[in-house]
Amino acid sequence: MFKYLAALLAGVLVLAGCSAVPDGSDPAVGEGSASTGALTSATPTPTPTPTPLPQLPGGGRQLLPTYRLCGFVGYPGAPGQGRLGIGAVEDRMPELFEQCAPYAGDRKIMPVMELITTTVQPFPGEDGMWRSRIDPAVIDHWLSVARANGAILLLDIQPGQSSFLDELKALERYLDEPDVGVALDPEWAMSPGQVPMQSFGSTTGEELNEVAGYLAGLVAEHQLPEKVMVYHILHPEIISNEAALQQHWGVVQIKSVDGIGAPADKIATYQRVSAGVPPHVSMGFKLFYEEDVQTSGYLMTPAEVLALVPVPDYIMYE
Repeated sequence: MFKYLAALLAGVLVLAGCSAVPDGSDPAVGEGSASTGALTSATPTPTPTPTPLPQLPGGGRQLLPTYRLCGFVGYPGAPGQGRLGIGAVEDRMPELFEQCAPYAGDRKIMPVMELITTTVQPFPGEDGMWRSRIDPAVIDHWLSVARANGAILLLDIQPGQSSFLDELKALERYLDEPDVGVALDPEWAMSPGQVPMQSFGSTTGEELNEVAGYLAGLVAEHQLPEKVMVYHILHPEIISNEAALQQHWGVVQIKSVDGIGAPADKIATYQRVSAGVPPHVSMGFKLFYEEDVQTSGYLMTPAEVLALVPVPDYIMYE
């Protein structure tokens, strides 16, 4: 009798220790914990992979001093406005690379396509701004060509009676991109009452600073790599109070000298214009395939351009 009760009690105890899980494991404890009675920690949540930050063509997020910028300017179907206006823009890219290769030195070349996006005109137009805006489809095409060739696209602005900032805001969807910058033409920035082609335009350090601050805001908002802001200058008087142009994080400011003529004259203009440049502003230099040669019979060589003081960080051919 006692043996029967002992066997029955042992059977009850065995049944009480059985698990409802078919494989005999306890879902509340880790594997092998039945012998120790210790609970294991829960499976950690995987750390999400961070999204890579946008990069410049050619890699990296900083333009200077890694790269030297070099390229062509133009408007579709208008050879007189620059090299990129001759034929199909994609056909000009091998020539651009060949022309810019000697400027590399100890840097990499950042190819530049400068598209005249807002064009001054000799009549007011429907909005009275004395300028026209290019079809966005052209910008889309040029940007696709730039990306196929590892270049950056600069949107060139001739504002007429409009303002640089208003024209840039109209192009903001392009400026949100990591490989699109701007080039400003103050000689075509008209004051009230001035007529393009009859008057010479100008700008101020305050206006340039407003543009640079706007671009810096886009860079910060979209975590973009450094963005280019070029302002083209023929002579120092085009800008008043240039000292008001401050440094802005993420914006590479370049003052490009656009003088036409013999090398001695171009160099003298470059020296005059660069003398008062703010310390955070880099220098650029422009060469004209037709006008320079027509004036002097000579186009400066890359070696001569690189001998300028300060050495230009941007070389542009028109």
